[in-house]
Amino acid sequence: MSNFDKKKKRKAEGDHNVHAAKKPHNVQNNKPNGHVTPKSLPSLPQIQDKYIDEVFTHTSLSHEKNYDRLEFLGDAYIQIIATQLIYESSTTLSAGEMSQLRESLVRNETLSQYTVLYGLDQRLKQFKRLSNLSSPAWLKIKGDVFEAYMAAVVLSNPDGFAVAKKFLTELWTPKVKAVVAEPQASPMSKQELAKRLHGNGVLINYVDERKPEIHYGQGKETYYVGVYFTGWGWENQYLGSGKGLSRTAAGQEAAAVALTNHPLIDEIAAVRADFYARKKEEAKEKERDKEEANPKPKE
Repeated sequence: MSNFDKKKKRKAEGDHNVHAAKKPHNVQNNKPNGHVTPKSLPSLPQIQDKYIDEVFTHTSLSHEKNYDRLEFLGDAYIQIIATQLIYESSTTLSAGEMSQLRESLVRNETLSQYTVLYGLDQRLKQFKRLSNLSSPAWLKIKGDVFEAYMAAVVLSNPDGFAVAKKFLTELWTPKVKAVVAEPQASPMSKQELAKRLHGNGVLINYVDERKPEIHYGQGKETYYVGVYFTGWGWENQYLGSGKGLSRTAAGQEAAAVALTNHPLIDEIAAVRADFYARKKEEAKEKERDKEEANPKPKE
């Protein structure tokens, strides 16, 4: 073999290895449209053919056969499955905390992510047209499609509810476990911070410090919130940061951190206390001056 032929052979082998290295991994390709879903997600249950047109038809395309009724049914199934999962996962979460966690599981922002991850959005009739609608409208459509698909899962099997429950439980469990395992800031932290610093013209501002992180395949998001203070001589003063599985939880953690921000928080509280002490003393002086100017007649 000539040197030229050897070089060609080595180059061909090198090209083959490059392409082989680029082969995707940790994915499952089991969607009719060739959509690739991360292996970290549970397999999507199949539905009977008779429900496919209904699930993937938007109400603007047909008034008689669309996903509207299935979405109504699926919403109810998803709510009850989420409620039971949360209730059975913790004996310490309060009713309010369980409600917040359930909302994070079933809201359109969460369900629409699943629709995209499983490629359900691409199976919609007139997908391109619908995806060009306003962001809120497209978000709702994706959430509705996931709810409709879950209803079709229940209706497609004799034990359909158990199938849907198993799938959703696997999908949501990482997020639920994270909330239950992670110590949560007091739900009264914001109120406690406001009580300690409040006053005329005082502003406590909670802002997103960065975009939420979406942990695909884990069914959860992480939010980052900072708290800033204006008042008592301070202007947009940073007090603390928090993170959580919801914006509300992140804000509560930021407030809890701010309450431990010594000596700054003590200095602000001292200035506030001094102001109100002076106001109280001024009120007393005015009352004494008033009494001296208008003495009570002797009996």
